[in-house]
Amino acid sequence: MQEGSFIWGHLEKPHRALDKWIDRTWVVVLLLAAVLLFSINLGGLPLRDWDEGTVAQISREIWNAPVGSMRWLYPTLGGEPYHNKPPLMPVLIAGIYHIAGVNEWTTRLPGAILTALSVPLVYCIGREIFRQRWAAIYSALIYLTMLPVVRYGRLAILDGVVVCFLLVMMLCVLRSRRDLRYCLGVGVSFGLICLTQGVVGIFLGAIAIVFLYWDTPRLLSSYYFWTAIFIGILPAVGWYVAQLWRYGYAFAEVGLLHQSLNRVETFVVKTSPAPWYYMIDLLKWTWPWLLFLPQTVRYTWENRNLSWAKLVQVWCGVYLLSISLMDAKLPWYIFPIYPGLALGFGALLAETENLPLPSSYPRSWIAGLSILAVMASAGSMYFSWGIPPKTDLQLIFAAVALTMILAAILAERGDGQFLKILFWGTYISLFLLVKSNYWVWELSEAYPVKPVATMISRANPVVKKIYTSFPRHRSSLDFYSDRTIIPATVGELQYYWHYNGKPYFLINAAAIHNLQLESMKVIDQAEGWKLITKETPRL
Repeated sequence: MQEGSFIWGHLEKPHRALDKWIDRTWVVVLLLAAVLLFSINLGGLPLRDWDEGTVAQISREIWNAPVGSMRWLYPTLGGEPYHNKPPLMPVLIAGIYHIAGVNEWTTRLPGAILTALSVPLVYCIGREIFRQRWAAIYSALIYLTMLPVVRYGRLAILDGVVVCFLLVMMLCVLRSRRDLRYCLGVGVSFGLICLTQGVVGIFLGAIAIVFLYWDTPRLLSSYYFWTAIFIGILPAVGWYVAQLWRYGYAFAEVGLLHQSLNRVETFVVKTSPAPWYYMIDLLKWTWPWLLFLPQTVRYTWENRNLSWAKLVQVWCGVYLLSISLMDAKLPWYIFPIYPGLALGFGALLAETENLPLPSSYPRSWIAGLSILAVMASAGSMYFSWGIPPKTDLQLIFAAVALTMILAAILAERGDGQFLKILFWGTYISLFLLVKSNYWVWELSEAYPVKPVATMISRANPVVKKIYTSFPRHRSSLDFYSDRTIIPATVGELQYYWHYNGKPYFLINAAAIHNLQLESMKVIDQAEGWKLITKETPRL
């Protein structure tokens, strides 16, 4: 018996060393593939409105702040205290500004790199919960080739960073089941989530708590676990205490009540989008992997007593329910659900590796791939007919069409290589997309921001606040022009014109016609927009 154990021990050591070498190789390969996809052409397009312009403006004000001003602790937006979110992401971007200057590339780089790191983290989580390595590989590749993950991960928004910290937290949760030292990693990563997203990060922490309650309840009674959580969230708690100490009731009302807690309202609020808002978003953007959703749901339910199935159900179910009941709904709020979906898809597709060849795949997969091939082919032809033809879009859709056609043919023949074609083709299609000027397609929803901002900067008006007839606020215009551009109605513009000594307006031709302003002086114009002020009366 002792001799057999001795021989087995010697055989086991090389096997474990080989396993570790293979895992490290996959981590490096996945990281390189992710960094390439998330960093190529990163600064090729202007910052978009909403979070990107806001984050960039806060970051620049931290970078420009005098030494000793503690702007990194007390961030501002347009010179006013910013209470919405803790400043971890702007501080990271400000650090890059200090090294490489202020531009689109440096603004997006921290979020893109951290999101790229989340790809091998999905693989590591897969290795913790799956017995087959292929399940972990497929999960990471699916996550890497999801369109929303690539798009939102490349933007200077908080969600890609939050997902990276979430994956670190979940990896530490899984490992803490056998080694309590990882509990400290759970606490630290949860604290980083709260320092990035604010108190809304509690919903992400709920994923870990519900999973442990179902899978490993003994850990929730561990004094060490809760002590580690407390230590990890101390910096986030300290930030909130510092804001309350400095701003008092103003921060409590704006930073806690209005910006955070008011989002957590049920769908009975009349102004809130429907609770199925995010389900529709999933149906729009998660192809081609959504083809495997019905079988994944069934497979996960059949294995609901296994840890991986519990994790997928809790991850997707708890978070989707939480954000669906929130009042505020934005497309990128669903970002944290994609790793959970990828793990579920990966578990299902790994089973195809055990099937004898040729295999019989579900007809819905073949039909879905065929439909996607037809739609992509139609898209490629549509963009080739324009004058001038949009060559980039034509090529992107052609790549998608070719991928789906080859995958459908191989799946029809029962050849498991259809998955490899699907991964490679989707990756190449996304690479072509991010290399083009269409990956931030929201930029086409309004006038080009950089020429107008350049015009404002060239005129260099003496005021920092300019009123505009454009109906919504554009944070990117604030950033590029280094001014606060405030939307105003026709009545408000007329009021400011008559009662401000030296008003500055950014208006278009229609607004000029409606306002009928007297003593108007056009300072400069660009893209159909004019910067005007009052003509100074001559003495």
